Amino acid sequence: MGKLFLVPTPIGNLDDITLRAIKVLSSADIVLAEDTRTTQVLLKHLGLDKKLWSHHKFNEHAAVESVAATIAAGETVALVSDAGTPGISDPGFLLVRTCLEHGIEVETLPGATAFVPALVNSGFPCDRFCFEGFLPPKKGRSRRLQQLADEERTMIFYESPYRLVKTLAQFAELFGPDREASVSRELTKKFEENVRGTLRELIVHFSAREVKGEIVIVLGGKPRKAKREDADNGAVDDAEENGLQED
Repeated sequence: MGKLFLVPTPIGNLDDITLRAIKVLSSADIVLAEDTRTTQVLLKHLGLDKKLWSHHKFNEHAAVESVAATIAAGETVALVSDAGTPGISDPGFLLVRTCLEHGIEVETLPGATAFVPALVNSGFPCDRFCFEGFLPPKKGRSRRLQQLADEERTMIFYESPYRLVKTLAQFAELFGPDREASVSRELTKKFEENVRGTLRELIVHFSAREVKGEIVIVLGGKPRKAKREDADNGAVDDAEENGLQED
């Protein structure tokens, strides 16, 4: 029986590939790629010529069983996404689950993922945080945000450059325009940018320019003081409703 390797790839700077990732890609019989053209650029950079199979969100449901059967037959398969770690807002979960269900060994290499440098670079607490990835574009978006209204942990979101200002405006409406946030763009690339400030300030900054590249938004959690004040106000309201408020 073969083995499935999940191999993180650089999120921008190709020099961020690890020595272990190169070793695994070199020895793999098959490389599953989210976009074979993108992966071919990386393999060419590494001087590797490998058999590439396409594996993306549009075909993964239909492909996982055949891929698992290929591994079970003795082939070593490496799964990569266009950038970062497979399974983090990219295909990977279904294949891992299917392989585990068939008793196939799965090994995940440590490596690049965009939200970690964005989080650490933001200056917000990173001992406790929640990763939300991409919000639903339409249906369920408001409900998801409402569920985060009282979140005290640092929150991390991925977003398209075309929706950045709209998303920041939605955040300002729900969390308040003075909530602190950080926007990271084009991490590890030549034009990397990290902008910190209130949601109001970030909206002004990004409304005045054309936004390009991959976006990570890091949003500060709800201050505990504000949460205590909300609880105190609720207690007062309950007392008034029950006729317990002192004159």
